Amino acid sequence: MAKLAHAQWSSRMTFVLAAAGSAVGLGNIWKFPYMVGESGGAAFVFVYLLCIGLIGLPILVSDWLFGRRGQKNPASTMSELARQANKSSMWAVVGISGIIGAFLILSFYSVIGGWSLYYTLNSVTGTFSGQDADGIGALFNGMLSNPGLLLLGHSAFMLLVIGIVAQGVTKGLEGAVRILMPVLALLLVVLIGYGMSTGHFGQALEYMFNPDWSKLSAETVLAALGHAFFTLSLGMGIMMAYGSYLGKEINLLQTARTVIIMDTVIALGAGLAIFPIVFANNLDLASGPGLIFVTLPLAFGNMDGGSLLGLMFFLLLTFAALTSAISLLEPVVEFIEERTPLSRVMATVVAGVGAWALGIAALLSFNVWSEPLMFGMGVFDLLDTLTSKIMLPLTGLGAILFAAWCLERKSVEAELAVSHWRKRMEHHRALCSARGCHRCLRHRLTLSRYGPASWRGCSITRCF
Repeated sequence: MAKLAHAQWSSRMTFVLAAAGSAVGLGNIWKFPYMVGESGGAAFVFVYLLCIGLIGLPILVSDWLFGRRGQKNPASTMSELARQANKSSMWAVVGISGIIGAFLILSFYSVIGGWSLYYTLNSVTGTFSGQDADGIGALFNGMLSNPGLLLLGHSAFMLLVIGIVAQGVTKGLEGAVRILMPVLALLLVVLIGYGMSTGHFGQALEYMFNPDWSKLSAETVLAALGHAFFTLSLGMGIMMAYGSYLGKEINLLQTARTVIIMDTVIALGAGLAIFPIVFANNLDLASGPGLIFVTLPLAFGNMDGGSLLGLMFFLLLTFAALTSAISLLEPVVEFIEERTPLSRVMATVVAGVGAWALGIAALLSFNVWSEPLMFGMGVFDLLDTLTSKIMLPLTGLGAILFAAWCLERKSVEAELAVSHWRKRMEHHRALCSARGCHRCLRHRLTLSRYGPASWRGCSITRCF
């Protein structure tokens, strides 16, 4: 049975929204705030930002570059690019590792998505109202100890994800992010606005941006690096799969910059929405994963308008989880669809059911299978550690090595429009020289910082 032509994004904006939606997920709203709390605040934030800029950006661009050139699933793309470069076919392992990583992450990611759905329902019913710390703790522990309830939430969330991805790139992925991303941004702005009204917004700013370097450790750096990969969806095959739907007209460097800014702003915004509430209610900053599911519901249940605020927050969390989960499923579906006779719908069902089944083992590690499986960890923690701290960094490193050592420099420059940029710089220098300008260094620095787009707004008169 012949396959349909490879799908394409309908516009640059929808691609940006999809890529940002993949990056903006539970890693931003759930994981980033509690990791900041556990790792001492601003020191972790600054290391994380460095990892995003110095490591995340080149890997993100590399993934898109590979995907656009290969026009296939990550495994086939790496195999084909290696063949074109007369390199070992073993480079396909980079793509395979990304696909496996996405599959493993989705399995336990969906479990947390189920928690979010459950807490959204509790916000609607007013369950948090008037609860003390023991009551909120009992609610969370009761959920974890109830395998049937966890299975229901996990299944409902995965059904939503499968339903979206099965519709394809245009109707499914694009349709979802066009709705979810603007709503997510609006909810976050409202929550930040509330945080500013608590009287503790300044304290939150100081906590997040005034570093105490004595709290910086090797473990903090490793956690920041792993989270940079996690939040940008690097090393998961996602961005390579998304890149395979890209047209040649998209400027990769400019688009990567836009996506990274959006992802970082939302991560920092989540902290500025959450920490004022934590400070205002004298809650524990270092409460770990329970910061979202135990600490904040306690605050929501004991403040004016807390039910509405809690509902908005957990809707935000659910939308963020959905945008990332659909991207996690996409590279697996693309691989199955291209390597088998299965249709898009059937490939999505197969991949989704597989992740759902593994997710059952992850959710049972909180109750029935609570005994450590390996290295003192249950299935859920083992999957999290294996992917975020081992597979993602190694896969990302493999992508960078392949781009640097295997691809021809001219072809990479052509993909990134570097030659065009260089010609524009030379032309600008010639104009400056003709006018006797002695401050061209300023413009060279501006160009290296902002990229080719800055030429359009650059005036020669600024040199004087």
